[in-house]
Amino acid sequence: MRKFLFLLVLPMVCFSQGKLEEISSFIQEKQFEKAEYQLIAYLKTHPGNLKATELLGDAYGHQKKWDQAIVEYKKLVELKPKTANYHYKYGGVLGMKALQNKLKAIGLIGDIKSAFTTAAELDKNHIETRWALVELYIQLPGIFGGSKSKSLHYAQELENLSKVDGYLAKGYVYEYDNEPDLAEKYYKMAIQTGGSLTCFNKLTTLYEKEKQPEKAIKTIEEAQQKHQRNALHYQIGKVAAEYNIELQKGEQCLQTYIKNYSESDGVPKAWAHYRLAQINVHKNNKETALKHIDMALAQLPKIKPFKDEKQKILNL
Repeated sequence: MRKFLFLLVLPMVCFSQGKLEEISSFIQEKQFEKAEYQLIAYLKTHPGNLKATELLGDAYGHQKKWDQAIVEYKKLVELKPKTANYHYKYGGVLGMKALQNKLKAIGLIGDIKSAFTTAAELDKNHIETRWALVELYIQLPGIFGGSKSKSLHYAQELENLSKVDGYLAKGYVYEYDNEPDLAEKYYKMAIQTGGSLTCFNKLTTLYEKEKQPEKAIKTIEEAQQKHQRNALHYQIGKVAAEYNIELQKGEQCLQTYIKNYSESDGVPKAWAHYRLAQINVHKNNKETALKHIDMALAQLPKIKPFKDEKQKILNL
C-alpha cells in the first residue's frame, strides 16, 4: 500500500517541480509580470513552498516592487533562518527601498546591516554578501555606522575567497574615498590576476574620472587585444571625442564599430555617429560633422545631446 501511495504522489511532485522550472524560465527571460501572476496562483495551492516564495520575491524585485519583495523574503528568513542567501536577498531589497525613500532609510539601516552580516556569518564563502557589506560600509555616513576600515575588512574577506573580487573591492573603496593612486594599484592587480572586461572597465572608468584619457585609451586597447570585442572600439572613439585626443585613432575605431555592429555590442550605432560628429567638430570639418549628427538624429531623434550637438555644429 505504501509503495502504491508513493507512486501516486511521485507524478504530482514531478509536476510541481516542472511548473516551478517553467516559471523560473519566465524570470530568466525577463517576463517578470507573467512570473508574478503564475507564482501567486501557484502559492494558493502550494502555500509555504520555499522555492515559489523565493521566485515571487525575485519577480517583485526585478519589477522594483520593493515592499512586496520584502514581504516574501522576510517569510523565507523566518522559515529558514539559517539560509544565508535568504538573508542576503532580504537585505538587498531593504537596501533598495532605503535608496528609494530617504525618509525611511535611517530606520532601515539596522535591519540591512543585520541581514547582510547574518548572511556573511552563515556562509563564509558568500561573495555577494561581502560585496554588499563593502559597499554599505563605505557609502554610509560615519554617523550611521559607515566605516572605511569595516569596508576594507570585508574586501579582505573577499580577497581570501577570490583574489580578483578582493582587488576590485579594495579598488572600489579607495576610489570612493578619493584615493585614486591606491584604486589604480588594485584595479591593475585585478587585471593581472583575472583580466576580465570588468577589471579593465573599472580601471578605464577611473582614468576617465581622473581626467587621464591617454591612460584610458591605452587600457581599452589592452582590453581589446585580450578580448577582441567590437564594443571596445566604441569606447576608444568615445574617449577620443570627449577629450579631443588621438582623433584619427578614435575615428577609425568608430568606423570599425559601425561596420561590425550587432545588437550585442550594446551602444546603438547612432551614438557612434554622434561621437564621429564630435571628432569632426574638433577637426573643423563642419560638413562631415553635420552628416554624422544627422545620421544620429535619424536613428534616435529624441536624444537631447544629439540635438545640442547639431545646434553647436550649425553655429560653427
